[in-house]
Amino acid sequence: MKFEYAKFDSLKVDLDLLDEIMHQFGLVRAGQWDYERVTYDRKFEFQRDTFYLRVQGHAISGDVGGRHAVIHLMTPLLGKHYYPHGVEYGDGEYFPPSLVEQCEKILTQIKSQLETVQL
Repeated sequence: MKFEYAKFDSLKVDLDLLDEIMHQFGLVRAGQWDYERVTYDRKFEFQRDTFYLRVQGHAISGDVGGRHAVIHLMTPLLGKHYYPHGVEYGDGEYFPPSLVEQCEKILTQIKSQLETVQL
């Protein structure tokens, strides 16, 4: 599920600030990066199913590995995990309304903070 209304794709943020803000809302980058891309995930357990709120971005300047980069964010996603295949984001997936609402609140709060520090 895409959260297109969130309009994250207009945001460009310094990597260090982005890491800090995402961490405040439980989104973790961990090892999910390469020198040009980043991925932040937050895991949700809901009625025996596992879901992930995911925010991705790519470096428009600098180097993620060198910790000095400006990240252009992409549209946030909500996906359902299927063991052992991975996460599915398709339109045919069912996402509990209360989970979608919780993710929308988180994204609204994140965007509010990111807008104050965007480049």
